[in-house]
Amino acid sequence: MRLREVCKKFDGGIDAIGGVNLSVAPEEFVSIVGSSGCGKSTLLRIIAGLVPSTGGTVEVHGEPVMAPRRDVGMMFQRPALLAWKTSLENVLLPLRMRRTVQVSDLEDALRLLDLFHLGGFEHHFPRQLSGGMQQRVALARLMMTGADVRLLDEPFGAVDELTRELLNLELLKIHDRTASATIFVTHNISEAVLLSDRILVMSPRPGMIAADIPVPLERPRSPEMAYSTAFQKIALKVRYHIQLSQSERGMTG
Repeated sequence: MRLREVCKKFDGGIDAIGGVNLSVAPEEFVSIVGSSGCGKSTLLRIIAGLVPSTGGTVEVHGEPVMAPRRDVGMMFQRPALLAWKTSLENVLLPLRMRRTVQVSDLEDALRLLDLFHLGGFEHHFPRQLSGGMQQRVALARLMMTGADVRLLDEPFGAVDELTRELLNLELLKIHDRTASATIFVTHNISEAVLLSDRILVMSPRPGMIAADIPVPLERPRSPEMAYSTAFQKIALKVRYHIQLSQSERGMTG
């Protein structure tokens, strides 16, 4: 995907995003970090075709994004599961919205639920699942879309730390097994370092890319990497650039 000078101004004159340029290669995992209100979520919604930009261009596979696309999948901060549908039905939902579900689709959905350790919970409703389990259902649904561009907007922010670590491991497995370009929004610096090939730091509103930091850690990744000197140096660099962008924007008003 490629973004050129993407801007967004909301009604009332609020400048949310001010000229973002970004390219993400196939199979690349890019995280976006920054202070609250800097436009991270808005940027994802623009890429997904859910919100129009007020300037600049967004392209996926060389085509301009004018509306939601089947090859772009998005996972939100909350699982956004339909309360009256089971785990299996929620995972199959993206396909049901496009066509008749086949036996092979059912088999794929069951395989995904099993991959995310949800075997035995296929016919449970969201209210019968923990928050972490609901997020795993949402991850399986994202995979079921078949999208090769995946946008994740702080998907693990509402779960406890232990569950978050487990979900990060699941996401690492997904990325290692499937070819996709991924943009992941988070406030958690360690999470960003563990998952990413690059980390983008966004400045306070209007959001712009203040730093583009490579993460040259070997894959496959593991939680134990967080104790390494290389990991800690990258995390400190990310934190430095977040603080620098905040102080510079504060000085300029």
